[in-house]
Amino acid sequence: MTEQAASRDAIPVGISACLMGEQVRYNGGHKRSRYCLEVLAERFAFEPFCPELEAGLGVPREPIRLVGAPGEAPRVVGTVDPSLDVTERLAEVRRDFIARHRHLRGFILMKGSPSCGLERVKVYRENGMPSHSDAGAFVRELRHHFPELPLEEEARMNDAVLRENFITRVYAYDDWKRRVEANPSYHELLQFHSRQKYLLMAHHVETYRELGRYLAESSRRPLDAVMGHYLRRFMAALGRPATRKTHANALMHVFGFLREALDGETRQDLLAAIEDYRLGHVPLAVPIRLLDHYLKRHGSDYIRGQTYLDPHPYELGLRNAI
Repeated sequence: MTEQAASRDAIPVGISACLMGEQVRYNGGHKRSRYCLEVLAERFAFEPFCPELEAGLGVPREPIRLVGAPGEAPRVVGTVDPSLDVTERLAEVRRDFIARHRHLRGFILMKGSPSCGLERVKVYRENGMPSHSDAGAFVRELRHHFPELPLEEEARMNDAVLRENFITRVYAYDDWKRRVEANPSYHELLQFHSRQKYLLMAHHVETYRELGRYLAESSRRPLDAVMGHYLRRFMAALGRPATRKTHANALMHVFGFLREALDGETRQDLLAAIEDYRLGHVPLAVPIRLLDHYLKRHGSDYIRGQTYLDPHPYELGLRNAI
């Protein structure tokens, strides 16, 4: 693939600017992520963003924190000078960002940031004592106005399951944007559901059944409403990391397409690989590669086209660690 072609195929993903090595933190430092820059940058077209910098807070700057009571949207104020209240400035930046970045397929966030922290960000009482935890102010807005967008903290991607889950969601959302949203029709929606069927099953079998029933009656409803409902439910289901048990269930369903084509010894080998995976003896890559090998010879176009078998580039090695 040429550099130009690779650039066209790169997936647009937002990222906290400090993770790109940009010196935008309150103290003039950065939090450069080797994994993002040395691995994911080959697949993702990163678009760095720092809400605090965009709000004109400058570098270096007084640190800010979240202040408020449980159940309320916290305000964003200075840690040294509580009269420094940047809540409205940051809200305007967030609204502008969301309006201009609907093309993104995901966002990688900085852990613990009062703006960009995904979870467990400390919220303080007016007296300066810790009250509870919440998401950063920027993340709260993203979740409210852009709920389908895959979000993850860079630090959490040290966990192999969470890393694979986030990248799976990015590629699934990219499939939606390129093929359904770009050419909206009931046909494209049904084709999307068809190829994502076993991936959805592996993440949440109840949503898999629910959306199947929903689509069976979808032609009676307005297309935009159907697409909106489907995407919200689909992405929420993928947000639940698959387990060895749910993966094994999906693997058994895929295996069912080979049962009649294989001899008894080969069937037993495949079943043993699936069981070894379920018990934690081998990574997911083992049964997947075996199934893929036989599906290339004996599988139908339908089952070979399932994104579950290849939800992200094999070269990333994500399924070798889960």
